[in-house]
Amino acid sequence: MKRNQKDQDHSHRMLTRRTLVLGGLQLGFTGALAMRMRFLQVDQADQFRLLAEENRINIRLLAPSRGEIYDRNGNIIAQNSPSYRIVLVPEDAGDVEQVIANLTRLLPLDEEDLERARTEMRRSRPFLPITLADQISWDDISKVAVNAPALPGITPEVGLSRVYPQGSDFAHVVGYVGPVSDYDLSKMENPDPVLLTPRFQFGKVGFESKQEETLRGKAGIKRVEVNAAGRVMRELDRREGEAGADMQLTLDADLQSYVQARLGTESAAAVIIDVENGDLRAICSSPSFDPNLFVRGISVADYRALTEDPYRPLANKTVQGTYPPGSTFKMVTALAGLEAGVITPEETTWCPGYLEVSGRRFHCWKRAGHGHVNLLDSLKSSCDVYYYDLAIKVGIDRISEMANRLGLGIRHDIPMSAVAAGLAPNREWKSRTYGQDWLVGDTVNASIGQGYMLASPMQLAVMTARLASGRAVSPRLVKSINGVEQPSGAGEPIGLNESHLNHVRKSMYAVSNDRRGTGYRSRIIGDGMRMAGKSGTSQVRNITAAERASGVIRNQDLPWERRDHALYVCYAPYDKPRYAVAVVVEHGGGGSSVAAPVARDVLLQALYGGTPPLEAYPAGDRRKIEAQQERLEREMRQRTESGGSDRA
Repeated sequence: MKRNQKDQDHSHRMLTRRTLVLGGLQLGFTGALAMRMRFLQVDQADQFRLLAEENRINIRLLAPSRGEIYDRNGNIIAQNSPSYRIVLVPEDAGDVEQVIANLTRLLPLDEEDLERARTEMRRSRPFLPITLADQISWDDISKVAVNAPALPGITPEVGLSRVYPQGSDFAHVVGYVGPVSDYDLSKMENPDPVLLTPRFQFGKVGFESKQEETLRGKAGIKRVEVNAAGRVMRELDRREGEAGADMQLTLDADLQSYVQARLGTESAAAVIIDVENGDLRAICSSPSFDPNLFVRGISVADYRALTEDPYRPLANKTVQGTYPPGSTFKMVTALAGLEAGVITPEETTWCPGYLEVSGRRFHCWKRAGHGHVNLLDSLKSSCDVYYYDLAIKVGIDRISEMANRLGLGIRHDIPMSAVAAGLAPNREWKSRTYGQDWLVGDTVNASIGQGYMLASPMQLAVMTARLASGRAVSPRLVKSINGVEQPSGAGEPIGLNESHLNHVRKSMYAVSNDRRGTGYRSRIIGDGMRMAGKSGTSQVRNITAAERASGVIRNQDLPWERRDHALYVCYAPYDKPRYAVAVVVEHGGGGSSVAAPVARDVLLQALYGGTPPLEAYPAGDRRKIEAQQERLEREMRQRTESGGSDRA
């Protein structure tokens, strides 16, 4: 059908409008495309030229700065020191062996270090940097930088390495860091990616290990652009990591150094605790070692020397070592009897030199006996028979319970390695452990800290602090984290009868200040500084029939490792306790003759905050003490100048 003129005009107008719209859209698209092409070909020409040369972007982790460790007075214990090193990124190097060969022409590289680096390359991802040389000079860094075009994948860096300026003084407390090993990684379910960085320093033992996550911080990230040769062209962006927390310990560096020097070359341990708040002021295990040796990997010769030493310098005797507490345990047995109401302080026991139990004689250390003794006399002269008899009356379960209340047989929560729980045995423990019944003879042995009974020097110090304060004092090692004070260890009242505690305290005072007391020779006579204490000698062997027959039963006649341990616990001042001390000298012999003088000296050092006046010592000892003070001050200066290294 033929369309009229009106319809034709309308169709023409519609077609013209559509043509204009379509043409406008096409023109706009063409213009946008042209502008985009100009932007890519002109404005972004340089960037795409780099991409055309096979440039690529790498993401690299930035190791965080490790938190530093200080003593209570702000003295540095563990710090970070700048360290120049040469690193290699295998995937950027191409022919790795050729690059290493080129580098060795510039620097004298140790073959052992290179072999270690090759091992790390085999177990690491190819984009992770491998350290080829550490602790190198600025001149060597300059040589590498100048020859960068011939060394693809090689980068000179400035990193941080751990340093322990106090040397061996804090080795057993702080521990040390070392390169992360496959063994370390195998113990973790989801290791932090930064730990996969070869030679990343990681807390191995001690405080460094227990507080690893807090001290480590969080890694940062940087994006870098590298060309086909593996050379870094530019850094695109960087996100800094979060530094580890700085931590302040409760320890006093000067006191720690003194105690370490006072222990000398003995195989021994000493702990000083603040009675008021539980702060640990000094924790020393002797002999010690230099933790700096372990930071970058200790040599075989140095490690063998430490492991083959019979005095076990690597062992932390303060918390890891457990010993029969000997007569230092008698206060526990006494309090168990007083609290149970089976004795009174004035009640006496006859000591003929032994007590016969089930057909067996248990001897007192004084073979002639002490005669009639009450509580005060029994502690003052350390009569064994008094406690044999008392233990049979009170029973092992009550004794074990009292030991727990005073901090023995309990693992204290402090951030140190291998903290031992010790042992305060009872009937249930022996049945569960050995499948045997508890015997009366076991109770008799336990009453004087022998038999199955075991305690660490740390636990003995806590026990003494609780006796002195009447509160459940807990040891505190961390004073603050990033300036934030940590909870006190003062504790709540322990719940013991104050009259009973006072009787035990008076007896401990007599030990140190009565002329007949076993600790009288190591007393303190300074005004307001009088000491209360208790000696202990723990047997570590059974005397054989052959030894009895030959008469060779004295400590000095036996090999060192078979001699008795010497122990002493004390606190002062008696009327207002501030510090408690525990000292153990392995195979030292008598507690009153060997351990007591050490405990007295370190306690005075803590009380006076430095070298005590000679007037604090008995007049007859002052000349010897003066010479000792001069010697120790000289040794401490030498230790400071040499970084604290000693027997190690």
